[in-house]
Amino acid sequence: MSKPCFVYVTYIAAEPEKVWQALTSKDISARYWFGYNVNSDWKPDAPFALKNSEGKTTDEGVILECDPPRRLSYSWHPQYEEFRNERPSRVTFVIEPLPGQVRLTVTHEDFDEGSKVFESISDGWPMVLSSLKSWLETGAALPPSWTKTHKQVIAAAEARA
Repeated sequence: MSKPCFVYVTYIAAEPEKVWQALTSKDISARYWFGYNVNSDWKPDAPFALKNSEGKTTDEGVILECDPPRRLSYSWHPQYEEFRNERPSRVTFVIEPLPGQVRLTVTHEDFDEGSKVFESISDGWPMVLSSLKSWLETGAALPPSWTKTHKQVIAAAEARA
């Protein structure tokens, strides 16, 4: 049986440099990543950390490849108790320029069969990457879909329909 692999492709109306900056900037990432932010100096073998709004590291890894503004890869190891026994996986971002847009391909791989992390990122990446696209194209990120406030907004909108 083959190992699970997550691949997500989206097209974003932005320049490659702007997408790169959003993927690597602590301040920008917090805007579209629901308060979480990326932390690294983006050099090969440097540490990587994803931190929540309180500054707690939720995911960590090591920069594996950094070729601005084309390709970025790092290992990914969640620090939540339920995932601590799983080995790190690998995330790769490929930014391809097209006329008036970029194609962003995110591949998250190197999971063991039955990985709980794979299940989690399969829900998480689409939310984060959709929010990234919205932020880059409109200046407004998406609200996190798991919050009570957001659920109330949806319920109110459905009640009005």
